Amino acid sequence: MAVTDEAIFKIKEMILSGEIGPGDRLPPEKELSERLGLSRSSMREAIKALEVIRVLDVRRGDGTYVTSLEPRLLLEALSFVVDLHADNSILDLFAVRRILEPAAVALAAVRMDAAAIAELRDQIRSVSDSTSVEGLVAHDLEFHGAIVAAAGNSYLASLVDSLSSSTVRARIWRGLTQEHAVARTLAEHVSIVDALERGDADLAQALTIVHISGVEQWLRDAAVGS
Repeated sequence: MAVTDEAIFKIKEMILSGEIGPGDRLPPEKELSERLGLSRSSMREAIKALEVIRVLDVRRGDGTYVTSLEPRLLLEALSFVVDLHADNSILDLFAVRRILEPAAVALAAVRMDAAAIAELRDQIRSVSDSTSVEGLVAHDLEFHGAIVAAAGNSYLASLVDSLSSSTVRARIWRGLTQEHAVARTLAEHVSIVDALERGDADLAQALTIVHISGVEQWLRDAAVGS
């Protein structure tokens, strides 16, 4: 592992130094291993590891390329980790979302235009108590994602999205449907949009805290009862 770690470090240094950048093709394996003074086997292991975390893209028959290195790609692994965690860990992750998302919503409040607000209202109108769990999950992802994206910070948007994956959202909406609480949750979405439309960052932030805290409490109660 020490040799593989060294190979990973040296490839990272090539990217950080600007020797290779997003979209660039790495030198052939033999040339790269000789240049870095490492074995081809350790180089292959390093490339595999960097492919998993979406730093490199191995194209069979073509070569190995640096990805776009966009936050959306680099933070994908976090969603996978969230899906694997048990209830107590999910609560911890949800608490992190409760810290980050309201701040993002406050930033979005001063950036969202009338068209963006209208789109959010259309999203809310497209769902109801009779909407399937899959439809509610899709709405939730789109609704919260659109607001956080409007904050203008791609790392923040990717982090928030990863902290509440589709798997977690499906569980929440399934439970809300069973408890006939969908209408209340959608009403909270409406209140958040109303605050965003007024450009009231403080109110939008406070309403988001209440909204996420309510879902977090639902998860906590479900964990205790299970």
